[in-house]
This record gives sequence, C-alpha cells and structure tokens, in this order.
Amino acid sequence: LVGRFGPTDHPVLIRGESGTGKELVAEALHALSGRTGPFLALNCGAIPESLLESELFGYKAGAFTDARHDKPGRLAAAQGGTLFLDEIGDTSAAFQVRMLRLLEEKEVQPLGSVEKVSTDCRIITATNRDIGEMVEKGEFRRDLYYRINIIRFQLPPLRERMEDVALLVERCIKKMNSIKGRALAGVTREAM
Repeated sequence: LVGRFGPTDHPVLIRGESGTGKELVAEALHALSGRTGPFLALNCGAIPESLLESELFGYKAGAFTDARHDKPGRLAAAQGGTLFLDEIGDTSAAFQVRMLRLLEEKEVQPLGSVEKVSTDCRIITATNRDIGEMVEKGEFRRDLYYRINIIRFQLPPLRERMEDVALLVERCIKKMNSIKGRALAGVTREAM
C-alpha cells in the first residue's frame, strides 16, 4: 500500500497503537512521493495548544508578547515536501478549523499577519485514537476527518504480526554490527 499511495499527493491518515511505526510509514510515503522538499514531523500532542498554531503556521513580529521577529512555521519549512502531524486526534476544535482551511485552500495565515501564504506540502496525519468514533461523539470535526481520511492505513501492533519479529531482529543485528564494528551472524533458533 505504501508503494501504491506514496507517489500521490493525497492526504493520508495512519492509525495504530503507539510503537506500531506510524512515523516510519509516513517517511516511506514521503520517500516514494517524488517531492523534493524535506520530511518534517510534529507531534501535536506534545506541544501545548497555545504554541501549536505558532509552531505550525508561524508568526509575525508583535503577534504576541516576546514575538520580536518573524518566524516561519513548519508548513513553510516543509515547502515542497511532507509534513507529518502525529497525534492529530489530540487537537482542539479551533486548531481543527485552521487545519481544515489549510487542506481546502492550500494556504495559511501566520499569527499576527493579515496576508495568506500559499503552501505546497503533503499532509500526513497519525493517531492512536479512533477518530471515526470521536466524530460521532462530537470530539473531532467531521469535515476535517473527511479531508485527512482520503487514504487510511491501519497499522496492526507487533503482537498481531509475529512474522515481522525475525525481520526486525535481523535489521537490529545489522545496525548494531555496523555501529559496533562486529560481525554477529544472527541469533539461535531458540532465541528467536
């Protein structure tokens, strides 16, 4: 599915428990996209709501106390690339309105600015929450859900894909051999 949808510019919603590799899938989609700009990630749940909009959209000098200089946001930094917004389900209704506008109009208005700025970046979102259920409860905007849910990936946890354990062990051994300058061939059958 990553190979099929990577080359598109459609928004993607990646759902799965913590640790299932949502950001790795987003990076793979970006790598296959043909976009020349960077891949940038922003964890929406890790940034206080008051800072999230300025971090994403940027701001103009004087927009708030201590805003002495213009600061471009992550959207500007991701120009021509991909912006990965993790934990989109943890955002406020006000932020969701701004995200909807971004997806509909492909432009943003930095805080404190009266002018809109065009943006060209693919938006990939992720969450460990059931946004469809949140929509039904009125906790997430239905119109934004439809905009980010064009392509959806549901990542199963490792406990449901045990066949991947051997591949992960092999990758870890190769990586550690490279870092430590070793030549460990693998693990015993019993260890596996």
